[in-house]
Amino acid sequence: MQVKDSKRLHYRLLTAADAQLLADLDSDPEVMKFITGGKTNSLEEVKTVYIPRLSTFTEESKGWGLWGCFELPDKHFLGWILVRPAHFFSEQRNDRDLELGWRFKQISWGKGLATEAAQQVMSELVSANPDVTHFSAIADEGNTGSINIMKKLGMSFVKKGLHTDILGDMEVVYYEKPVSK
Repeated sequence: MQVKDSKRLHYRLLTAADAQLLADLDSDPEVMKFITGGKTNSLEEVKTVYIPRLSTFTEESKGWGLWGCFELPDKHFLGWILVRPAHFFSEQRNDRDLELGWRFKQISWGKGLATEAAQQVMSELVSANPDVTHFSAIADEGNTGSINIMKKLGMSFVKKGLHTDILGDMEVVYYEKPVSK
């Protein structure tokens, strides 16, 4: 699966070869504020923890993985859109509900780029995953930036609850949107 360029962004699936891009993004405490409480990830952590984790859910034919978002025309890396089945790392994995996530550099905040990227990726995913019934996303309740993106994507609040993950559990808000067919 490929994601076509949107108005301001170019997309490609990230791989282990992109570890430095991921580490650079994760090196900003403000970017990591609502994910790890501001703790940054080193290049070594990206290579030993996050790249192996990414490889478990990346499936190019379905568009699952991290879609790198590169600003046009120069293709500077700004961030990524995550796509994977909801609850992927649990016994409740649901391939019919695709979880979306995003992480972008501060220089891109407030410009609508994460929303543009998520909308573009979502539109491409529908044809690659005909059995998908929902898109969903989670965020820390205080992360109003991410929650605003969810709302702009047409997602609605579902619940507040504990998101369990091997990397750490956290209280989050859950949003979802049914897929229009």
